[in-house]
Amino acid sequence: MEKKTILRWLKGLIIMYCTAGIALYYLQDLFLFHPKQLPASYTYHFDMPFEEMNIPFNKSDTISLIKFLPYDSVRKGVVLYFHANRQNVEKYAKFAHNFTSHGYEVWMEDYPGYGKSVGERSEKRLYEQAVQIQKMALGKYPGNRIIIYGRSIGTGIAAYLASVTDCKRLILETPYYSIPDLYDCFIPIYPSRLMATYEFPVYRFLKDVNFPVSIFHGTNDWVVPYFEAVKLSYALKPGDELITIKKGGHLNLNDFTAYHQKLDSILALP
Repeated sequence: MEKKTILRWLKGLIIMYCTAGIALYYLQDLFLFHPKQLPASYTYHFDMPFEEMNIPFNKSDTISLIKFLPYDSVRKGVVLYFHANRQNVEKYAKFAHNFTSHGYEVWMEDYPGYGKSVGERSEKRLYEQAVQIQKMALGKYPGNRIIIYGRSIGTGIAAYLASVTDCKRLILETPYYSIPDLYDCFIPIYPSRLMATYEFPVYRFLKDVNFPVSIFHGTNDWVVPYFEAVKLSYALKPGDELITIKKGGHLNLNDFTAYHQKLDSILALP
């Protein structure tokens, strides 16, 4: 009787394990991306000068891009800002002040399915669209006046772009080592490296970045744990830096004086 009970429990656990694993595999896009779409007729309202662009990428894909502009007509350069995985540009527009106050334009795209951007969303497509935006930026500014900034999920896109182009600096806020490595933090009982449909190997891209890199991460980040940034620090070059924000979380680094002091010092560099 006991043997039959044990076998019954074991069978149930195996079924649960397999069912949950299948769900995790096929629902990864829902776990990683939480977009908020907007109709094409939607009117943006921001508390700073801006320009809206809708860039045809191919026959089916259009990139929605907002250019946030400094009040000063003399521009220091441009920040290509790749935002996190929730909602759309409206959620992240407030962070543009960090850069426009230093004379930088901020170009912030929405990923496919976010805001007014339409088309297929895949890791390859996200990389390709980032390269397209970089080419547009190079048409206006030389590489040494372009900063690439990635936040959370956007750090994978930013790190890729920095690995295939020449810019002034790469800044990563709350980055992960890779998506499979992040899965290992939360679902270690599954073979995440075989299951992951997105990789975003930030650690690998950093090895090919030939200009300065700055990483911001908080010690109280429970979405992307701080040790993900520590692991990334081993891929940094001499002169690169990991800036630790004590007690900083995943969503609130902008609330910390230490974050602004360091970011301001970076943006003040010639």
